[in-house]
Parts: sequence; structure tokens; C-alpha cells
Amino acid sequence: MMISRLFQFRFLEPAHRAGTWPRAVSRVMFPALAAALCSFSATAQEGEDVIIDRVVALVESDAVMVSELDIRYAMILERLDEDQRSHLPAENILRRQILDRLVVERLQLEVAERRGIRIDDLTLNDMMREMAGKNGMNLTQFRDALAAEGIQYSTFRNQLRDELTIEKLRNRIIGGRVKVTDQEVDEFLAGQQTQLNSEVEYQVLHILITVPEAATPNEVAEARKQATDIRQRALDGEDFTRLAIQESDGQNALEGGDLGWRRTTELPDLFARPLTGMSTGDVAEVLRSPSGFHIIKLEDKRGDSGGSIQQTHARHILIKPSAVVDDDDAQQTLQGLRNRIVNGDDFAEVAKGNSDDTASAVEGGDLGWQNPGALVAEFEEVMNGLPIGEVSEPFKTEFGWHIVEVLERRDSDNSQDALRTRAREILFQRKAEEETELWIRRLKDESYVEYVEPT
Repeated sequence: MMISRLFQFRFLEPAHRAGTWPRAVSRVMFPALAAALCSFSATAQEGEDVIIDRVVALVESDAVMVSELDIRYAMILERLDEDQRSHLPAENILRRQILDRLVVERLQLEVAERRGIRIDDLTLNDMMREMAGKNGMNLTQFRDALAAEGIQYSTFRNQLRDELTIEKLRNRIIGGRVKVTDQEVDEFLAGQQTQLNSEVEYQVLHILITVPEAATPNEVAEARKQATDIRQRALDGEDFTRLAIQESDGQNALEGGDLGWRRTTELPDLFARPLTGMSTGDVAEVLRSPSGFHIIKLEDKRGDSGGSIQQTHARHILIKPSAVVDDDDAQQTLQGLRNRIVNGDDFAEVAKGNSDDTASAVEGGDLGWQNPGALVAEFEEVMNGLPIGEVSEPFKTEFGWHIVEVLERRDSDNSQDALRTRAREILFQRKAEEETELWIRRLKDESYVEYVEPT
């Protein structure tokens, strides 16, 4: 079983920190040291020098080793099935793309370290338990499954710690820069209230050709020509996924540029405007933003637009697996609680005394009125299949084991307050994505990065 199928979580592809340089080392020393650092060797018993690792990139006061690149390359291949592998570019191109991502990750981790951003062991352990539970395992089983996939547990923990560190850094930096005003919400609702209620979702593939922040006219022209040529290659029949992996500077390049399923309101305005007039398979004209030039392809779309939505009023009880309560114990405990309720005990009182969802437990497990998509998919699937007044059998989500009871359902056209909240969330997400792209571009432009040798 491949790692991508076994462990479903969002990969930021954080670097496995095989070696870091002391911060006292001045960056001006790096070019002089590069030749010496290009190969580390150990003396074999016969007296021969055996290369055990090499530096492939220098990043500020740190270095990316070929061993890190090899590990990441192998993990990416392991996560892909045969069809996905057929879309990959030549090995040297893919390795350069992976190295570029490692460099960006390392730059972000350097910033996080300077700002004192760290993920403590308690937080990391909680996340590991959550991931194990999401895959139906306890931590021991999770460790064994990693080993079966050829992945060291310590390496996996390091990668997860780096991912969480980068996420915390971005939240602190980007979250503090993004502001959404009431006027922006008003303007958004005036032009897109119909789309806000739409259930149409688009699967969009994306290629970004970045332009330096202080680019010369020649650099802008070259980037525009590159984007135009790539679009033409897509129109001529080249596989868009392969082009994205090979050419894109976007954060989703190694996923073939796939942005996932999104409504137009969840995409940048720059993408949303042409999408509504596109058919499946169409490639839009080259688009320009402060980050650079964009090419988007409409891979697929689903759903239809409607004026109203069905809201559900439900309550639940959650039991979380822990160090002392394994999956089987949690399920059995919840089955016992369900039996009590079915035999006449009050759901609300049972929830108050037993549910691990502290926010809803005080309300007797009441979740209030929920819109479609507000809860995790596994929970909604069970909830939507229940008749009103029936208590579900225990079922599992990423948060633990649940039972749920549907109290009411209603059709709603969404109140203005709910629409404004949704609009504000969408605008914040759009701005955050755009600001993240700009921030990463500036970070690369302003940092010392040297690629020591071909990958």
C-alpha cells in the first residue's frame, strides 16, 4: 500500500533536516566552502575515500543535502500510482522541482527559527495520535505501518514538525497582514451573492510563472513569453499535469498544479472571472497578477446552482482515543452510551457527562443549525443518512468516535448575517493565498541561495 493511500494528510513537503550549519558561520564564507562541502567522505577499511553525502544547495546559514533530496524523491514516487507516475517529467527536472521546494521550505524554517516559532513535543504527539486515529490505528500500529512503508518514524516526526512550524509561521505572518473591511464585504455581496449560494464546484489546474518583485521590462517580457509558450503547448495537446510539474513555480506544482475542488467564491477573482465561461478541458488565456503569469485549465466541474440549501440541526457525543483509551475502547464506550439513550436515558444529559467535545457537551451535544460542508465529510455522510430522531451507530472521523442524532431539517436561503460571515471568510482566504505567494517570492529574492551542483 502506497504512503499516499495509507496516510491522508496535507503535505507541505517539509525538509528532513539531515544537517544544519551553525548560525555563527557567515554567509560570505559559503562560496569558499562550497567546494569542500560538495562531498563528505569517509575512509573505508581499504583506505579508499567513499562519498557518503553531498551538498546540493546552500540556503542562508543552512544546507540541503543530496540525501534529503533522495528521500523526498523516493517518497513522492511512492505516493503516486502507475498512471500518475506516467505524467512525471524526466528525473533531472523532477529532482530540480523537488529541490526548489526544499529550498523554499528551508527558508521558511530559517525565518521561523529566528522568530522563535517552535512546535513542542506535546503538540507533535497529539498530532501524531490524531493522524494515527484518522487511519484507524493506535500509535504503535502507526509506527509499524510507517516501517512497512520503509519510512523511519523519526523522519516522519521531523517532517510533520516542520510542516506544523511552517503553518504556524504563515498564520502569524500572513494572518497579521490580511484585513477584510466591511466595505469589501458589501462589494463582494453586491456582485456575487448568487454565486455564494451556488453549489457548482470547479477542479482547476494551475501553472504559475513568477516574476521578480523589481523585475525589468525584459524579465517581464521573458516571463510572459514563457507562459504564452506553455499555454500553447497545452493547447497543442501536451499533458497539463506534466507541464505543471515541469514548469510551474506554484506551490501545487508537484501535484500537477491541482488546486482541488473549489467554488468560484473560493478562488482568486483573477481565476473566477474566466472560469464561469469555460467548458471542461478549456485552457484560459494567460493571466497577469503581482506574482507573475498564470495559466489555468478547467479539468472538471460538478454540482448545480440553487437558491436554497438544506440545513441540519443535530447533536452528538464524541469519545476521543488517547494514550489510555484505544480505538476499541472508545467504540465500545460509545456503544454503551448509545444503548443507554435508546433505552430511555436523555441524550443531552448523557452528552454533558461523557462527551469529549467540550464545546458542545455543555449544550447537551447540540451542534446547532449546520450548512452543507460545515462538518467533516464522514460526519455529514452519517448525519445526512439518518431519519429525524434516530441515533446513529458509533462511527469514526479524524476527531474520534461519534454518535449523532438529527433533531430537525429545514430549507434556508441563508440569512444576511450568515452570508456576510461566509463572504468575509472567502475574502480572507483569497487575500491570504495571494499574500502567501508574494511573501514566498520576496523571501526567495531577499535570501542567499546557491545551487552547488546539478541535481
